Amino acid sequence: MQALPNNSIVAVVGSGAMGSGIAQVAAGAGHQVLLFDTRDGAADKAIADIGKTYARLVEKGRMDSVAAEQAQARLQRIGTLQEAAGAALVVEAIVENLDAKRALFRELEGIVADDCILATNTSSISVTAIAAPLRRPERLVGMHFFNPVPLMALVEVISGIATDPGVADTVYATAEAWGKSPVQAKSTPGFIVNRVARPYYAEALRLLLEQAGEPATIDAVLRDCGGFRMGPFELMDLIGHDVNFSVTNSVYNAYFGDPRFTPSILQQELVNAGFLGRKTGRGFYRYGDGADKPAVQTEAPQARPAAVSIVGGDASAIAPLAARLAAAGYGLPHEETLDSTPGFVCQGAAVYLTDGRSATERAAESWHDDTVVYDLLLDPAGATRIALARADQCSVEAYNAVVGMFQAAGFAVTRLDDVPGMAVMRTVAMLANEAADAVNQGVCSAAAVDIAMQKGVNYPRGPLAWADSIGLQHIGAVLANLATTYGEDRYRVSPLLRRKLAANQHGASFHA
Repeated sequence: MQALPNNSIVAVVGSGAMGSGIAQVAAGAGHQVLLFDTRDGAADKAIADIGKTYARLVEKGRMDSVAAEQAQARLQRIGTLQEAAGAALVVEAIVENLDAKRALFRELEGIVADDCILATNTSSISVTAIAAPLRRPERLVGMHFFNPVPLMALVEVISGIATDPGVADTVYATAEAWGKSPVQAKSTPGFIVNRVARPYYAEALRLLLEQAGEPATIDAVLRDCGGFRMGPFELMDLIGHDVNFSVTNSVYNAYFGDPRFTPSILQQELVNAGFLGRKTGRGFYRYGDGADKPAVQTEAPQARPAAVSIVGGDASAIAPLAARLAAAGYGLPHEETLDSTPGFVCQGAAVYLTDGRSATERAAESWHDDTVVYDLLLDPAGATRIALARADQCSVEAYNAVVGMFQAAGFAVTRLDDVPGMAVMRTVAMLANEAADAVNQGVCSAAAVDIAMQKGVNYPRGPLAWADSIGLQHIGAVLANLATTYGEDRYRVSPLLRRKLAANQHGASFHA
């Protein structure tokens, strides 16, 4: 793959947040950049603002002053599209409207040279559909940047049905030369990020609907246990519920009502009420002066239990958590049981990592009333919080002993109501399942989906790499148990995951 030469001209159409960000990055990488906008003064203002950004980077020591001056000098406003005739690449960053984008590219086709690459920054419209009316649709490609462009590393390079693979390769290499982390994908609804991210919101909304916990509590569990930078409810409030709900509906409709993407009635109600999040002062949370910070459910201190044992078969899966309990002073003798699943026993309470069943169901099936399940931890050694769910038949005394055990190991303990799969585990399992389906359907590679979700939405780990680390058998069990509990196709196991498990039950991996 060869990137466009630095001396080639890049034209950017649209000087809003995305267009000006693209122009800043391209000029900083050495290209002469022509910036066009139909709004009076908009392109000039964008260039002035980019100059201020370069100046701040120089002040912070993140850009050389000479390089900043040279980059600024490479930015030029143009008053007509005809002035973009010499561009080697034109990137469109205008309104998200199919007709508007088609009209722009049809006009550009009559202006630029035949070897000029046309790129759309669309986040949701089919690249195939945008290119369809063109005389040469093979030279149009998606170049989906993420906001803010200068800071976000990901660029999704999207090929429509007609896109020339060489064009996509050139854009990929160019994005890489600009310091980005590009991934290639086919033009399908949501591309990679907007498709694979849907479960992060959908499962949280389902948990709230089923009263697993309040938004602040679920957010804290996803952050403190799962390592996500923002919880799903605070993130939806930041994005705006009108925007987030619209994207979910768009993906749902584009996949002809696939239940995996079913929108939430809870979010619909927020949109109906005009509670759109931060921008309106109210969403799942209230904002502004005097707004109270909601409390996170945290269990009161409990007595430290005297002894804890490891039970079940191979305990390697729980070794990191066992090491933390051992550091808290527990001897952890290993006891064999009829149930081969590794776990802990604390004053008669059986404690297991959730496998997608509720604690109540697991207790009934194992004939052990005092059963407690805990949620997935990204980093058992460093996590500050652990989430528990107690079987309905579990005694208060047995549950409190488990709380005391984890508190002795330095965890703040949060109790979620006994919903199957809890919060982090079912979210990660669904993210991995959707990522697996994207790979199975040829949208992208396993490596690409992991890069996209880490670089595009700051996930702490790529979903397929995360599934590998948990163990595909466990992920498959979680999804199968969720499907059994709910009886919904929403939780069907990806054919690729089934194939991996069938090929090698004990060593299956998406990255093998």
